[in-house]
Amino acid sequence: MLQAPQSGDDIVTEQEQEWALETLAVRTGHRRTAEQEHSEPIFATSSFVFSSAAEAAARFSGDSQGNIYSRFTNPTVRTFEERLAALEGGECCVATASGMSAILATCMGLLQHGDHIVSSRSVFGSTTMLFNKYLARFGIATDYAILTDLDDWRQRIRPNTRMLFIETPSNPLIEIGDIRALADLAHAHDCLLVVDNCFCTPVLQRPLELGADIVIHSATKYLDGQGRAVGGAVVGDRKRVGEEVFGVLRTAGPTMSPFAAWIFLKGLETLSLRMQAHASGAQRLAEWLEAQPSVARVYYPGLANHPQHALAKRQQTLPGGIVAFDVHGGRDAAWRVIDRTRMLSITANLGDTKTTITHPATTTHARLTPEQRADARIGEGLLRVAVGLEAFDDIRDDLVRGLAGA
Repeated sequence: MLQAPQSGDDIVTEQEQEWALETLAVRTGHRRTAEQEHSEPIFATSSFVFSSAAEAAARFSGDSQGNIYSRFTNPTVRTFEERLAALEGGECCVATASGMSAILATCMGLLQHGDHIVSSRSVFGSTTMLFNKYLARFGIATDYAILTDLDDWRQRIRPNTRMLFIETPSNPLIEIGDIRALADLAHAHDCLLVVDNCFCTPVLQRPLELGADIVIHSATKYLDGQGRAVGGAVVGDRKRVGEEVFGVLRTAGPTMSPFAAWIFLKGLETLSLRMQAHASGAQRLAEWLEAQPSVARVYYPGLANHPQHALAKRQQTLPGGIVAFDVHGGRDAAWRVIDRTRMLSITANLGDTKTTITHPATTTHARLTPEQRADARIGEGLLRVAVGLEAFDDIRDDLVRGLAGA
């Protein structure tokens, strides 16, 4: 049986089990070479050599573990995988070329023709397109439930449902799904719960501890934290992730490059500090936006009036770094807000040190039909801000300029 290669029996050693998350993010997974390097090396090689024909045969058959070919075995990538698995509390991690390829590899590895997915309505637009346009071609159907309505999830589950899929917090309305309740529901119907943890990272939320089976990441976002590279990851157990998802990676090749893995390793070292700073700035911004006359509504789980405020406090250590808000005047007003800013980056990416602003209805969710956007409550006046690490006063002052146009 092909398995993701492990450099030891356990991802986390006995010593590392005593370390805090911040220490794991800096130290886990790096095993120094004979050069005794202090920083993790980049293994920029496509293939690896063997000491004998017998060793090569044993590696390819899976009888012995070790490096074969960088499409599916690379020491730099493996270090990132081990580190992220340790942070999430998983047994195994498979790194991929992007967050979307992480979702695709998970579905290809764990689903088959005739299976059924129930997904939250409140997911990234490309995820919806993947389910509706591409998985549907191979006989995998998808229904969509209201993230916060457990009865709606229950009613949409069929006998052939094999996966529940959520983002929490959601994109872009920052709704919170009850991971533990959805995990219980999934397991009662012999389904897997897959959680996209992109917005929180393991610093703010650990879905596996709440009963989820698999965690998805777009490493492009907060795990990197500086907008330098594209990548994804799947975290879970050794059977589903270490064998089935890894088998898709080995065969189909949605592979993370060693250089990208090294960048993500550097990002993980500062992840805890950055997530705390992002959340602090977002809380202040949400509170300020509530007082602005041109703002109709603010979506942020750190606000007491957020519908899932209490759940967010139980499930997350902090509310996160994303704030969404509606402005009066629809698309024209929203675009004027964006165009009048001078510092904020007009881009759909998030999780960067630089604050970004986007209009979801015409960017991240533009490929959805108007009816799908309406179901997801993504209006024409909605804006999403991913709060960066600039001085709060500068972020606020730039939005003062923008909101003056609304």
